[in-house]
Amino acid sequence: MKVSGIGTLAFVSLAGVVACAGRAARPVATTEALRDSIPFAIPLVDLAGDTARQVVVDREPGQYLGHPTTVLLGDRRTILAVYPKGHGAGPIVMKRSADGGRTWSERLPVPDNWATSKETPTIYRVATPDGGNRLLLFSGLYPIRLATSEDEGATWTPLSPIGGYGGIVAMASLAPIPGGRLLALFHDDGRFFRDAGTRGPFRVYATESDDGGLTWGAPRVIAEDSTLDLCEPGLVRSPDGRRLAVLLRENRRRAPSQVIFSDDEGRTWSPPRALARELTGDRHVARYAPDGRLVVTFRDMAPGSATRGDWLVWVGRYDDLLTGRPGQYRVRLMDNVNSWDAAYAGLEVLPDGAFVSTTYGHWREGAEPYIVSVRFRLGETDALAHRRTDAQTQGGTAR
Repeated sequence: MKVSGIGTLAFVSLAGVVACAGRAARPVATTEALRDSIPFAIPLVDLAGDTARQVVVDREPGQYLGHPTTVLLGDRRTILAVYPKGHGAGPIVMKRSADGGRTWSERLPVPDNWATSKETPTIYRVATPDGGNRLLLFSGLYPIRLATSEDEGATWTPLSPIGGYGGIVAMASLAPIPGGRLLALFHDDGRFFRDAGTRGPFRVYATESDDGGLTWGAPRVIAEDSTLDLCEPGLVRSPDGRRLAVLLRENRRRAPSQVIFSDDEGRTWSPPRALARELTGDRHVARYAPDGRLVVTFRDMAPGSATRGDWLVWVGRYDDLLTGRPGQYRVRLMDNVNSWDAAYAGLEVLPDGAFVSTTYGHWREGAEPYIVSVRFRLGETDALAHRRTDAQTQGGTAR
């Protein structure tokens, strides 16, 4: 393991690591692991032991349940969660919480052909040209398929192709852009875009819709790098609305996670550049707190991190993405007892400022992954972060 400088940050090169391979168990972050880890520039708040926050959404003995995404409905308290029965593939399951993630329904009826899903499903609520709203559910690989609901998820169409192209984790993110259009992002590694079956360069694609998500235009490449495998784009708009940022996983594990920016609503993009080590990880999903701070959930994959492979939240400002600053603090929501397989998460903000994040992970030794929600408020995590900062300043340990 070799430590080398990248910008002003120390980064560890782990030669020979293959992403998404193997499911070896990893010990929890012990005192020894924390002592031996490479420190971060900001505090870590650890909520993993606060089991009162943890709500089991779905668990089935002997069945892998993983990779959920969520959507908050128009009443601002009902959340839908969708996820596959399997690792990134398998029949799509849907559940509903009518009380902001405190309790969850039984599995809901869905169209028969959702059982043919080949990828991680994603779900969004969008405006329609007639002033209404529509739910969109995507399922990727070849071809990317779409199901829609016009009644807040009570009924759904079957999955149908949106075009003659495919992709991985489609759509990883989606946002409205001017002119009543939608911008959606996904990636592919050459195997599925044209169903070629041959691995090639990683590319991040954008596609647009001008009819509320019913039809989609031809995808175009917005990011690629000959030395990096960029994927799993997480889109976030600047607080002033003028700029888009996309946080990107680096799948070769050769560099920190990356970010690209657009000042023209996604028509052109800056070259990739490194995010702070504190944001290095996978499947970034970002939401704004009522006070304007940015909250990002992701799987921690920073080399040298004592929480590597765990479910984390980063708290900072949008400007930290621009400048490469480390942010304010990080929060471990739960400890994943596997070395990496966890934490593709949904993240919703309720009207009272509470965050509800929902993900999968290996939460028990010897058990298959299952789905959990965690609720937190920044007022609570702020206080804990201040305690840790004070204790470190005084040479003590916060508990």
